[in-house]
Amino acid sequence: MSERKKKGRSIHGWLLVDKPAGISSAAVVNKIKWCFNAQKAGHAGTLDPAATGLLVVALGDATKTIPIITESLKAYNFNIIWGSQTNTDDQEGDVIETSSYRPGKENIEAALQKFRGQIMQIPPQFSAVKVNGERAYIKARKGEKIELKSRPLWVNSLSIIEILNKNSVSLRMECGKGGYVRAIARDLGKELGCFAHIKSLRRTDSGPFNVKNTIQYDLFAANGRNSNLDHLILPLEIGLKGVTEIEIDIEGAVKLRQGQSISISNCKLMENSKAWVSLNKKAVAMVNLKSNRLYPSKVFSQNDS
Repeated sequence: MSERKKKGRSIHGWLLVDKPAGISSAAVVNKIKWCFNAQKAGHAGTLDPAATGLLVVALGDATKTIPIITESLKAYNFNIIWGSQTNTDDQEGDVIETSSYRPGKENIEAALQKFRGQIMQIPPQFSAVKVNGERAYIKARKGEKIELKSRPLWVNSLSIIEILNKNSVSLRMECGKGGYVRAIARDLGKELGCFAHIKSLRRTDSGPFNVKNTIQYDLFAANGRNSNLDHLILPLEIGLKGVTEIEIDIEGAVKLRQGQSISISNCKLMENSKAWVSLNKKAVAMVNLKSNRLYPSKVFSQNDS
């Protein structure tokens, strides 16, 4: 019996979308998948519905490299409101704590030092963390109080952009995988003794991608499936920036694409390290190095003829 043909177009690469507030990341991906009639689509890191900014959307083979982007550093600009904590840690929730105290710039600067480097962070009650097989936000909506475990987070930088007024400050953070900016606002407010929550949040960077190169979501929302928007798709290879590239010949490419390993000499990679191989600058596969041989871990179909 022949393999069932996949529905949609076999297209591969990245779309950088400026996600507006009020729509989920999944809804953006679904719209783009429909608009391009793509066989496969996904995103490299969720943004809350209230958040805006860079949403990295992967099409086709690019979905196989999503972990590379999710493991990379991400940067956010966000505004914090002092004086109240909400049950969602942003403006969408109900106020659960208040304070009349307002911190000054020196106090804020001193407190920020405790949130840099390797820290432990408890995710917000309203988050996608799974608790006994169910998302935390689902339990929170039912009114359940959840004891979430703290998790390590690398905060590469956290600094003041601007003191907006006595009630609000604008910050910028660059962090690793799994960070919740809402939790930073919550914990910073507690550290300063004034309580706090997020007013606005915008992602500006994700791995090699920057918000300056994004496309407004309205462009996709306003266009139908038959629109010719393919020129907006960035090559898959751009997402592999920072990962070691190894150029191979056509014989090696054929073997890797058939699931076979190939020998490599004078390779500077460490044993069991990851890389990607290219033929004429087009990605062929992700590979692992073992005993001077390259083994394919993920093979790309973008070069299928």
